Amino acid sequence: MTHEISEEPNRIGVVTGASHGIGLELARELIDHGFDVIVTAEDDALTAAAQDLALTGARVDAVQADLRTQEGREKLVEAVLAVGRPVDVLALNAGVGNVGPFIDTPLENDLDVVAVNVTAVVHLAKRLVPPMAERGQGHVLITSSVASVMPGPYYATYAASKAFGLSFAEALRYELKKTGVTVTALLPGPTDTDFFTGGGQVHTPMGKAPKDDPAKVARDAYSAMMNGKDKVVVHSVKSKAMSAMGAVLPQKAKTALHGVSNKPDDAERPSHP
Repeated sequence: MTHEISEEPNRIGVVTGASHGIGLELARELIDHGFDVIVTAEDDALTAAAQDLALTGARVDAVQADLRTQEGREKLVEAVLAVGRPVDVLALNAGVGNVGPFIDTPLENDLDVVAVNVTAVVHLAKRLVPPMAERGQGHVLITSSVASVMPGPYYATYAASKAFGLSFAEALRYELKKTGVTVTALLPGPTDTDFFTGGGQVHTPMGKAPKDDPAKVARDAYSAMMNGKDKVVVHSVKSKAMSAMGAVLPQKAKTALHGVSNKPDDAERPSHP
């Protein structure tokens, strides 16, 4: 008598902001640990990234979507549901920044920061986390930043959005503590990604400083997430120092310190009469 061998499909991980940087490395890390992945980003680089990831033999579904928009966010949700398999890991990593004095930056740029870093996180969590809780297992990773622990002059909406991400992750973790779903906040420091070239921080003290390796950030994030940790601060000296200062310094001192680190070279403005 012969028996058919039934192979369980790989676990599924969803990663936003996966065309480069931390998101791409998170997708690699998931694949290295036996996951298939659904990856999304807005830019055309997603195609090449997905092709590279697929060389591993894992199933890679690429969804090019603009998470600033309701349509883009629902496009991703529909693609995830169409796979027909439960989500085991949801990595809400996509983020954008906007650097410069708030009174000078275009309104649409600041609203983009809110749309991607705040609205998309809430929207995707609302649509994809309830089935995880109903199933009774899964891991959620929300990429915040060490910038979340103190106000951020010269990228005010970015730092505020990351503070939202940290607060949201911690609150959601508490609510889900008896469901079998864990929520982990990732707090990377300055990392070698497009944020510092495309985000305008290249001409700031922080932009000129050494950066962490996104692959190491992803490894730390994966380990913390799968072990059910509440948050992970990447283990660089700079990141740990920023997190420690954010915990102990008075608000005014934190703001001033952060402002000095992020002030662009050309941020001096003439005084008005």
